[in-house]
Amino acid sequence: MIKQKVSGTVYGVVLNDHASVRKIGADALAAAPYKGAPKAPAMYIKPANTRVACGAAVNLPKGAKTVEVGATIGLVMGRAAARLTRANALDAVAGIVLAGDLSLPHDSYYRPAIREKCFDGSLPIGSVKPLVDLSSLVITTKIDGNVVEQRSLADLVRDPAQLLVDVSEFMTLSQGDVLLVGVSYMAPQAGAGSQVKISAEGVGSLQFSIAGVQA
Repeated sequence: MIKQKVSGTVYGVVLNDHASVRKIGADALAAAPYKGAPKAPAMYIKPANTRVACGAAVNLPKGAKTVEVGATIGLVMGRAAARLTRANALDAVAGIVLAGDLSLPHDSYYRPAIREKCFDGSLPIGSVKPLVDLSSLVITTKIDGNVVEQRSLADLVRDPAQLLVDVSEFMTLSQGDVLLVGVSYMAPQAGAGSQVKISAEGVGSLQFSIAGVQA
């Protein structure tokens, strides 16, 4: 039985899959301000106000018409972890969660996208499930019953173990923290009234809806 809960900080990374790196393009990554692909995980935080449970209705922020639905897996830490190695990295993981990392469409990752990624309810997250083989896990996103994306974790630039190694090299992950393994660049978008379902074999599913703009 999984007893660990998501009780700490949720961290995400961008440009951690080869498809996203290709989509943004080598020329764009080589230009200022990036001047090259990330040499370390490009991270951001999803604060406590963003987290909602399966079945939630997420309100669009004022002025927004759509949100990007970044389907991903979160690694839930079972203990404090620093300077992990590939051999022991996954031993620090208590379980995994399905997550819908929602963000307002935006072009640049250079400046922290606080408004775009940290609005209320922008992280529907499932219950903690046992760790499974993530090497080729396929995450499927459906919007209003239609498959809009299928992504395999085999395409990650840094697989879960290596991501934990690289992140824990410069910061300690605490028990209950969650490390999202990455979302697609320019992920599928959902608008008001949309029903979203994210699923992965052996992990279950996460469902939520996009409501209108909160009054």
